[in-house]
Amino acid sequence: MDIETFALDASVFEESKELSTGETYDLLIIGGGPAAMSAAVYGARKTLNLGLVTKDFGGQVGETSAIDNWLGFQSVNGRDLVNQFTEHVRAFGIPAKTGGAVTAVSREGELFRVTTVDEGRYVAKTIIAATGKRHRPLNVPGEREFLGRGVAYCATCDAPFFKGKTVVVAGGGNSAFTTAVDLLKVGAAVTLVNAVKGWQADEYLQERVRQSGAVRFLDNHEVSLIEGDRQATAVVVKNRLSGNAKKIDAQGIFIEIGLVPNSEAFRDVADTTATGEINVDCSCRTSTAGFFGAGDVTTVPYKQIIIAAGEGAKAALSAYDYLLSRGFI
Repeated sequence: MDIETFALDASVFEESKELSTGETYDLLIIGGGPAAMSAAVYGARKTLNLGLVTKDFGGQVGETSAIDNWLGFQSVNGRDLVNQFTEHVRAFGIPAKTGGAVTAVSREGELFRVTTVDEGRYVAKTIIAATGKRHRPLNVPGEREFLGRGVAYCATCDAPFFKGKTVVVAGGGNSAFTTAVDLLKVGAAVTLVNAVKGWQADEYLQERVRQSGAVRFLDNHEVSLIEGDRQATAVVVKNRLSGNAKKIDAQGIFIEIGLVPNSEAFRDVADTTATGEINVDCSCRTSTAGFFGAGDVTTVPYKQIIIAAGEGAKAALSAYDYLLSRGFI
């Protein structure tokens, strides 16, 4: 099943005003994850004329089965936390444009123009880019062909469909091991395939998976091919030392090899790193005055929900200070 099926229903914003193409906003926030929603709350508290532009709400948080490091909760389901975030933002009546990804942001004098995939055009005095990251693909034959038919990127979304089946998990970090845990809960037989030497997941996660005794570990192997007919039926992996390949019969493969910043729309207005993260300073300012970045799409270290939320708040306050300094409000 395609991950997009589980995007948060934008109807939670149905009582909000529609974002207007004929208005100049003090602030437009691009994104729908914790950084964006935190920025929206802080911008609204400063009584800014602001709006949200996002493809959907939730971000990676909505794909997480259990979060045990959000202050105030011993454990909380990712979707439940996203729903609480969203209800909080909704209470401010912030106009939102949902369902249309941003394709370009341009600077026009002292203003910014935001263009969406459905050719909506919105104007603002300041921008906060808080678009997060997306799953990095393997880019191997069969990956695209079997997406939603055995190939998956979200265990929270899709693990139940692999109950009692044989599954490969590509990756060696926290996300890969968390996916293995989710699959073990539904009785799947799991093989973890790590493309580098040495597992990168936190020790407590590694210990939990190893103690299950139900996971096969293939270190220093890479996935080279996904085979199947109507559904994926096998995964071919190659030993990176010997070059020898072997086929693993499997009904599914979960790909957890890292994330790519959703920064393509901003690269004409902000400096980015070689990996695509937006360069920001300690006040969330980018290389362009009036353009701010927050959360996982930026160079801020430690990609955590609580850090993203804090950065969103900081970006909104920095945008407010900028507007004051320019006499815009």
